[in-house]
Amino acid sequence: MSPGPADPFSRRHGPRSSDREITIREDAPEGLRAVVLELGERAGLSSGEFEDIVRRALRRLPSGDWTPSYIWENVVSDIRQCEWFKIYDIIEAIYAYFVERRPDAAREFEESINQYFRETGIGWMLTEGMIEVRGADSFEVTVRGAISSLEASGRPTARNELHEALLDLSRRPDPDITGAVQHAMAALECVARDVSGDPQLSLGQVVQRHSQLLPRPIDEVVQKLWGYASEMARHLREGRVVSFEEAVLMVELSAAVCNYLSNRNIQR
Repeated sequence: MSPGPADPFSRRHGPRSSDREITIREDAPEGLRAVVLELGERAGLSSGEFEDIVRRALRRLPSGDWTPSYIWENVVSDIRQCEWFKIYDIIEAIYAYFVERRPDAAREFEESINQYFRETGIGWMLTEGMIEVRGADSFEVTVRGAISSLEASGRPTARNELHEALLDLSRRPDPDITGAVQHAMAALECVARDVSGDPQLSLGQVVQRHSQLLPRPIDEVVQKLWGYASEMARHLREGRVVSFEEAVLMVELSAAVCNYLSNRNIQR
């Protein structure tokens, strides 16, 4: 019997499952662990290469000079038993290994793992070698669109602050919630200062003095966002905790206003 095709039906003919609602963040389900093994094998990683990648990601000593089958069993055992967030470290390590040796395999690996994330409702994505938080479609369009807009309009500081907010949300095993809010508001403040021409003012002061920057009642919303960030993320009080979902909302709202101000300024 001749061997079957390397790719399954869906990859050969194009149909793709619709994206599932994100329900998984602090977990690496068994299916994901199996897919990591499958994609590595399909890309041609030997058992020795796979073990080297995994042990470096897990900071473990090599198993020694054993047979390929024994080494492979160790790889499978490590991937099956390691903590959930270490799986995402291994994914980044596999991508980095491919980038150095087979860039085409790196692109294929990134595409395949991201497709699995979308189809199974995992709230992460692999972007240029880094696992980053993935939100709903609106979050992705808004935040990543704002990052591109800020870069295109020559505002690298604001762009970097917004990207740092994403990285804070992406920290494993525990996201930096207050850091994400602080960076998101810093990005918005930076853009507002630049557009208004008042680099010394706080965001709240910019909104108050330059009423033409934002339509009503959006200006009031931004001032309330600034007050919320000040109280909940910058000047902390015992017992007040920002949830992950609130931080995601703050990042998305800040990005939306950044994008508005940046594009509005270009068009003037």
